[in-house]
Amino acid sequence: MIELKNVEFCYSSGVIGLRPTTLELYRTDFTVLIGPSGSGKTTLLRCLNFLNRPTSGEIEVEGMGKFDGNRRRLRQFRCWTAMIFQQHQLLPRQSALKNVMVGCLGNYGSFRSLFPLPKHEQLFALECLDRVGLLDKALERVDQLSGGEQQRVGIARALAQRPQLILADEPVASLDPGTAENVLSLLYKISMEDHIPAIVSLHHIELAKKYAHRIIGLSNGAVIFDGSPKSLSSDMLKRIYHHERLKAALAA
Repeated sequence: MIELKNVEFCYSSGVIGLRPTTLELYRTDFTVLIGPSGSGKTTLLRCLNFLNRPTSGEIEVEGMGKFDGNRRRLRQFRCWTAMIFQQHQLLPRQSALKNVMVGCLGNYGSFRSLFPLPKHEQLFALECLDRVGLLDKALERVDQLSGGEQQRVGIARALAQRPQLILADEPVASLDPGTAENVLSLLYKISMEDHIPAIVSLHHIELAKKYAHRIIGLSNGAVIFDGSPKSLSSDMLKRIYHHERLKAALAA
């Protein structure tokens, strides 16, 4: 579905965020990225959405070919790809419904987005809220919702894009363990029911093992593990988390 060939990203400061990486990411997988902070998980996700343009290498997307900087194709790909963030990135003073409808805007030109969206888009946004169990909160301001509810609004907004790929950057990191599992379970269920592949970065190793079809472990900007949850050994976890961080990661 998405193929990375020697993709590398260096920040303007000279820090290497992602070392040359070659991967194939498949349409049927719920893929989880693990690794300590600064290991390259977020950089890899942002390269996949071209929020970070790779310093070198190629990214090829099924049905769209190789990216060459063409703005129209980039806009099309970003509409096709939904992003879920750790800090929600919602409009705090707006209702849950209006936040979800933001996900519909990519299907319209910038001029059309100045006006209210069609009624069928409003109904679709309500359906998305219903799927995450928040239909009764549709008219409430999101800054009045709990952290878990806000993240579910973020998932509903992603659904409103009608995406073909979901990228989620630490979507449960700021939530308590019970809420984190509920939110990740919901994201997994939607991914499976709608046949939308998801690539999710997590610090929670046990959640990664429970939900992932495939785990990719990063350390110092490089992929050092790529396999099934069953093949992720304790020795490999020590390599990924550099021994002293392993205990904290497991506790998370």
